[in-house]
Order: sequence, then C-alpha cells, then structure tokens
Amino acid sequence: MGSATAARPKALLFDVQGTATDFHSTIRRAAEKAAGQRHPDHDWSAFVNAWRAAYFTETSKPRPDGGWISVAAVYRNTLDEILETRGIELDSAGRDELARAWARLDPWPDTVPGLRRMRAHFTLATLSNADVSAVVEISRHGDLPWHAVFAAEMTGAFKPDPRTYGLAARYLGLAPADIMMVASHKYDIRAAAALGFRTAFIARPLEYGDETLADTEFSGEFDIDATDFLDLADQLGC
Repeated sequence: MGSATAARPKALLFDVQGTATDFHSTIRRAAEKAAGQRHPDHDWSAFVNAWRAAYFTETSKPRPDGGWISVAAVYRNTLDEILETRGIELDSAGRDELARAWARLDPWPDTVPGLRRMRAHFTLATLSNADVSAVVEISRHGDLPWHAVFAAEMTGAFKPDPRTYGLAARYLGLAPADIMMVASHKYDIRAAAALGFRTAFIARPLEYGDETLADTEFSGEFDIDATDFLDLADQLGC
C-alpha cells in the first residue's frame, strides 16, 4: 500500500464520471435506444467519445467574466453539433432525453461493494465536475453510499481549479493531508496532490470503451495505484 499505511486518510473524495460510473456503456446504450433504429450501423462508441471530448473542451475554456455554465447545458449544447456532424436524426425531445442520460450513469460493478467496505472506515464524498443535481441523481440511481456530495458547481469553477478541492476540504473540516482524492484521471489527482491531498489512481481500462484509449499505467506517482474500488479497499485495510 506504500505511503498510505503511514498516514491513513480520514476522508476519501471520489470523482464520479468515469471513476465511479461507467459513462461510456451507459451513454452508448442511451444513444442506440434514441437513434439506433434509424442509424443501425453507426459507431456509437465513437459517438460517445466525441461527445465526452466536446464536454472537456467546453469545461476547459477560461471564463474571464466568471460566468458559470452547468454541465447539463454543456452536454445538451454540444449534442446538437455532434448529431449534425455525424448526420444523425433526432428530434428536440429525443435530444433532451439523451442529454439527461448523463445524470443516470450506471456504476462500475466494483463501485458499490467497494464503497460499502470503505464507508465503515472513512468519510466518503464526491468531488465531481457534474452538476450537484446530476451527482444526486446518479447516486440515487446507482445506490452510491456517499456521506456527502461536493461538486464544482458549488465553487463556480471546474476541476482542476484549486477552488474545487479547497471547498471539499473546508466543508469536511479537514486538512488536505487528511483527505485522499480518488480518480481515474491523472490530471485530477495531480491537481489535488499539488495542494497537499493524498491520491489514489484507479485504472479504468474501459472508460472510453477501448483499452487503447485509457491511461491505466501504474507509475508510482500517486500514493495508491488500484485496479478498482475493491482493490482500493484492500490497500486501505478495509
């Protein structure tokens, strides 16, 4: 377990989209249901990854006026261009329903049993770029046993902005060194580490539906490298 043994955290913060939930499979099924009958030969995996890439592009843009845009709006706004570019026919109601699928993401098979094991030993909370309402809906949909929900929306800034991590530490009443950030995205936990948080990297080889597209390399850079939430629970002594 490396250095995590010597300094056991008091709380664990979890990324949600990709780390705790399988957005690729969920959204692919939703897209196929919405438009697959008209476009049976479409590459829906590529569709999902293009949509997710558009989300990252939009949420990474600097907003000098300090304005906030909800993640729900980002997904809905970017959907129109992706459908048009790919020649996919879908009416407005269908587009709205498809965009809402991002608030009904299914957990990975290891997520709930792993969280239940860790819940008895640590405070568990989310730290997601998804909207608060989406995280609540995802948690209810998947019966995810968090103690608290934190999201970028609460600060008006997306991860990896330092304000998001600071908000979670402040409301948990803990120093960063007492909190472990858990994510399958290295940029996320690198940003947390720079602020003094402990870190756990979760390898999700199928996050994008193709093992060649995910960064799953264990490099020793983080306090813990884990294959899934059950492995993380093992390494934390749960």
